[in-house]
Amino acid sequence: MHRPLVDYDAEAAEYDATRGGVPRAEAAARAVLGLLPPATRTLLDLGCGTGIVTARLARPGLRVLGADASHGMAATAVRRGVPVVRADATRLPLPDGTVDAVGAVWLLHLLRAPGLAQAVVTEAARVLAPGGVFVTTVDKDAAHDVGCDVDDVLAPHLTADPADGAVRVTAYAAAAGLRPVGEAHFTGHGQGRSPRRAAEALLKGRYAARIAATGPAAGELADRLLALPDPDRPRPDPRYRLLAFGRLPDPDGPCR
Repeated sequence: MHRPLVDYDAEAAEYDATRGGVPRAEAAARAVLGLLPPATRTLLDLGCGTGIVTARLARPGLRVLGADASHGMAATAVRRGVPVVRADATRLPLPDGTVDAVGAVWLLHLLRAPGLAQAVVTEAARVLAPGGVFVTTVDKDAAHDVGCDVDDVLAPHLTADPADGAVRVTAYAAAAGLRPVGEAHFTGHGQGRSPRRAAEALLKGRYAARIAATGPAAGELADRLLALPDPDRPRPDPRYRLLAFGRLPDPDGPCR
């Protein structure tokens, strides 16, 4: 897969603490589980990272497997008790039609290289059994636009046509034989950023998938953020959006 914007091996140890921790993970897991059909027995969680969400995708009769390309992230997930396969999400080591559900939470927005997000959606569809569902976050960056002063500063510098835009993802899914079957929203607890936190993230390159500003331009933006009132006060938490896409049952066999 294309080189990631963040060194996830290096970030694995502190990743959860900087991204909302358990409350955010629990909210995400509840939303994903709410979109899975009752008959779902197997779930593959793409880009599982530290496994903080994957470990909470639990309900009776459901077996969950995580997949991540980062050794550091996968090792952290294993320590959490999550079974993980090291894998590129565009080349999964699974036969066609072998899992009931595939999840991709906070993954597609990172895949800015041309064709990469579509390749992941296509691969997810390949391993789905007839009647299975693909559940993914969409429009992640837009979720962070909560109508506050931080958004006003950053708005002119946002990248256009994000890789996880709902329209694009829906088109990718349709091309892979999947149709929309559900939608959910959940709160990104602890992700409401203060101007100072936003400035620090910008200077560290953590907005690289969202903000078209680097070097001196990023420094100027950071200065504008720090000049906002109450620079240490967190602004409202984002509300993330999940879409579910289903593979039509095989007309020559029973639904799973």
